[in-house]
Amino acid sequence: MFFGKKWLFSMMIIAGLSVVMAGCGESKAALSPDKINVVASFYPLYDFTKKIGGDHVNVINLVPTGVEPHDWSPKGRDMQNISRAQMFLYLGAGFEGWVDDTLSSLQKDTKVTVVEASKGLSLIEAAEEEVQEAKGKADSHNHTATEHGHVDPHVWLSPLNAKQMALTIKDQLVQIDAAHKADYEANYTKYAAQLDQLHNQYKQALTPLTKKQIVVTHQSFAYLTKEYGLTQKPIMGLSPDAEPTSKGLQEINEFIRTNNVKYIFFEELVSDRLAKTLAKDAKVETMVLNPIEGLTDEQTKAGADYISLMEVNLKNLIKALQ
Repeated sequence: MFFGKKWLFSMMIIAGLSVVMAGCGESKAALSPDKINVVASFYPLYDFTKKIGGDHVNVINLVPTGVEPHDWSPKGRDMQNISRAQMFLYLGAGFEGWVDDTLSSLQKDTKVTVVEASKGLSLIEAAEEEVQEAKGKADSHNHTATEHGHVDPHVWLSPLNAKQMALTIKDQLVQIDAAHKADYEANYTKYAAQLDQLHNQYKQALTPLTKKQIVVTHQSFAYLTKEYGLTQKPIMGLSPDAEPTSKGLQEINEFIRTNNVKYIFFEELVSDRLAKTLAKDAKVETMVLNPIEGLTDEQTKAGADYISLMEVNLKNLIKALQ
């Protein structure tokens, strides 16, 4: 397949439009005077904390529903909630480019416990081109060079990593609110068993399949693919607003043909226009593989959570790899 300059230019425009802009949204949730207040930097941490904290914890998700978290940063009310909460929970691994400035701006008399959820996990190194991409974005957006710079931060897409993060959250809740230790321990035990079951579902379903190659819009699924013996071929890098190169597009097309790929996966919180354009050219279809960085309004209304979305991901992976 020959990719001419006009075709590549069109792809660049589509890529530039692919990110759903975060706007100026801030969390509308309020602190509770009667519960332990935990502010989470994005959805998975919010969901894990609600499952473990139960009735004793008021959890605030900083990133509003339907917003892609990579381009979001805290506003005034968000900063107030962080400083007044009992716990501030963030992922780390360079995922939140705003977190260092936020933590350094907190008043010295704040008593919030700061927890880095990815601490202690085995992180996957980013490719050299990803490091250079992140450094360029750090320069242009005044973010730290560690934002998606040296490691892939999407650790939660491995259920076993999610279990370890849940353990970290449980341990911190026990330290902050020892009076309800038994409830936190019981809630964690129940949730950990559900995550183990999810892991076993993935392992049992994907291990027997002979096809192992998937094409994804963004390089977000390294932990999931490594855990279950798959290979991801990303159209673009770790950042949702990365742009494909001519060489990269040629490689994608060749990868699709060589590996008999039937679907290109795209993410719900970013536009599917690029994926659909490439799929049409390659005569394949598109399907969602959710990085679970946030929920849509429809998912929120339907009561979706991390585990239910991971189960949908598994069904879509099975369909694509059969």
